[in-house]
Amino acid sequence: MLDIHQSAVVHPHAELGRDVTVGPYAVIGPQAVIGDRTWIGAHVVIEGRTTLGCDNRIYHGAVLGAPPQDLKYRGETTYLRIGDGNTIREYATLNLACVESEATLLGDGCLLMAYVHVAHNCHIGNSVIMANAVNLAGHVEVHDFASIGGLTPVHQFVRIGSYAFVGGGSRVAKDVVPFVKAAGNPLELAGVNSIGLERRGFDDDRRASLKRAYRVLFRSGLNVTQAVERLKAEFDPRDEDVQIMIRFVEQSERGIQT
Repeated sequence: MLDIHQSAVVHPHAELGRDVTVGPYAVIGPQAVIGDRTWIGAHVVIEGRTTLGCDNRIYHGAVLGAPPQDLKYRGETTYLRIGDGNTIREYATLNLACVESEATLLGDGCLLMAYVHVAHNCHIGNSVIMANAVNLAGHVEVHDFASIGGLTPVHQFVRIGSYAFVGGGSRVAKDVVPFVKAAGNPLELAGVNSIGLERRGFDDDRRASLKRAYRVLFRSGLNVTQAVERLKAEFDPRDEDVQIMIRFVEQSERGIQT
């Protein structure tokens, strides 16, 4: 059963699933698709070609699917796609993509705290946490289980790897490899994200292997190319965690934070 406040403005062409709640003064546009059991708070605006999965909670003042803040955008057909079970807090903004037929993506089970901004063409994975006022520029990737502390700007086209932790008040201008901690302005690495990995179920052996790989990559005195070759030579190819780290480094276009 739908629960739509009498002051909300829901376009008749919008598609709302079962048991969706829409709060006071919310505005939902004609191309919005809202999944089952999603809760939409007061003054939320959902516009553009925006699709939300099931069981999301969108708090008051958030704006989803507004046009990208990119002067090159000329009204192309673009999308914002949001998965299931996300919490998007007050006044967060998630924009459409800016390239024809492309999408800004948010996975499942993420927490975006107040005033987070997700710009055009960002791809955010599953179970990502972004604290208050994190600002992602265009085309940023944040991989599964990564966490970003508050008041952190992330440069366009940067990638933040899975299980990485970026401390609050940092400035991220290069790729942050998976499984590590980084903080500061200028940004500096601070070892493997051991506590975060333990909380996510990584056992002692997995954490120890990642610490050894970290030392090779960042503390051996080798350049990045040499360090990757050493990782390939010394680590079991069945060690998927280290292989994820290697692939991430090899695919970097902006360069990795060292």
